[in-house]
Amino acid sequence: MDGRRRNPYELTEDTPVYVISVAAQLSGLHPQTLRQYDRLGLVSPDRTAGRGRRYSARDIELLRQVQQLSQDEGINLAGIKRIIELRNEVAELKAQIAELQAALDGAAAAMRQREAAVHASYRRDLVPYQEVQQSSALVVWRPKKAKDQQN
Repeated sequence: MDGRRRNPYELTEDTPVYVISVAAQLSGLHPQTLRQYDRLGLVSPDRTAGRGRRYSARDIELLRQVQQLSQDEGINLAGIKRIIELRNEVAELKAQIAELQAALDGAAAAMRQREAAVHASYRRDLVPYQEVQQSSALVVWRPKKAKDQQN
């Protein structure tokens, strides 16, 4: 999907629906930890008009990954932030590659269509070219002398 929802009531993994207390329960973290991660820019939930945080399913998954990297792998929060940035960059680059590949495929298809149109426009009354066998004989041409031409 391209990020736009067709139905305004359709829920996706990016739809911000969870308040901080529910997001904390779902991620297994304390609400204060979620606030700290928000301040550090590790997980940036959407905000309501009253500035309340709203987390999406994708945010909850990211909170779990941050916790796993911190607790199980022993990576500090600055390292986790860099990992998240690099993952996002890789995802953007993959999307760009897919876009460029689609454009390249479209251009190649258009080129094949134009090539087929050119081949279809060829005249059919032309004689096909046949390659002549070459010999090693040397032929010398000499113009006739003026005296020979008069006879």
